[in-house]
Amino acid sequence: MAWPSWLPLRDSLRPLSPYGAPQVPARAALNTNENPYSPSPALQKAITDAVAKVASDLNRYPDRDATVLRTKLADYINEQSGTKFSADNLWAANGSNEIIQSIFLAFAQGSVLGFTPSYSMHPLIAKVTGSSWIDGKRNADFSLNTADAVAEIQKHKPTLTFITTPNNPTGGAVTIDSIQMLADAAKSVGGLLVVDEAYAEFSQDISAVTLIANNPHVIVIRTMSKAFAFAGARVGYLVSDVSVKDAMMIVRLPYHLSALTQAAAVVAIDHRAELLGGVSTLIAARTHVVQALHDMGLATIPSSANFVLYTRFKQAAPQLWAALLEKGVLIRDVGLSGYLRVTIGNEAENNLFISALKELI
Repeated sequence: MAWPSWLPLRDSLRPLSPYGAPQVPARAALNTNENPYSPSPALQKAITDAVAKVASDLNRYPDRDATVLRTKLADYINEQSGTKFSADNLWAANGSNEIIQSIFLAFAQGSVLGFTPSYSMHPLIAKVTGSSWIDGKRNADFSLNTADAVAEIQKHKPTLTFITTPNNPTGGAVTIDSIQMLADAAKSVGGLLVVDEAYAEFSQDISAVTLIANNPHVIVIRTMSKAFAFAGARVGYLVSDVSVKDAMMIVRLPYHLSALTQAAAVVAIDHRAELLGGVSTLIAARTHVVQALHDMGLATIPSSANFVLYTRFKQAAPQLWAALLEKGVLIRDVGLSGYLRVTIGNEAENNLFISALKELI
């Protein structure tokens, strides 16, 4: 983009492009890893009722510390992982991207290391915040070589090291033993290990939240946008040592999380059995989609998330992406040559994707 000469935009921002997947009409929207199952009518009513209760106080600022929400989130994490966190170990924001940005604002005074391909907002936020981003190496199959990763941490001595597990856009997970090794390496250079677990509920691996008690330099990022089927509400959170949470309160914007968002999110957490009930269905559907791709002669990267990265098609990825869109199927070209990523949708969406792809390859 050519910026006007009169605009004093920072030089580091001039070559950048805004983040965002295409938002275009499609019969099967399988490009942003959303949960395809809407809240039930009963849950919709519960959310509406909760929002109505706070509506009369919208002339007042919300609880700037979101104490009730953070307490509910702590209860959920403890239920899932057998931990003993309180609200003091949780921080909530408008999606996990705001959490990531706050981490950069608070701690990125040195270099920042991540292992790409991974979540593209990590390096983008690094650039936006004026941080020095270092691309770490992955294996040819996009898996993470723990020994190599430890060596890169020791070499570069980053203030922040980012790991995404399950990894987006590839789907692979990092074991808890490997995360501990990375945490030890980060500690040895005086840095923090940030574990982005946006897709944790789809994985059978042990969460890194279980490491925090003995590793206060480990930060875990979570979201309600994926398994919780709550992407439209924009709620993300971190789990950490109390001192990390306290640092978040320094860099936060005041009253950043609206009363409406807090009220809706509390109801969603209280109804987590319903919202998370679709996870097992999506995991089974993932197995079905992977098998269908293999039956077409395509190859997939093993996934522990709600999406699949696939390859070995003859067309260029942008061409196949466009051809699928013409058939009403919107998936994601993640910028990896020869690969495309498809979100696992509901049965009708998955079947439409499979049938459309069969016609094109």
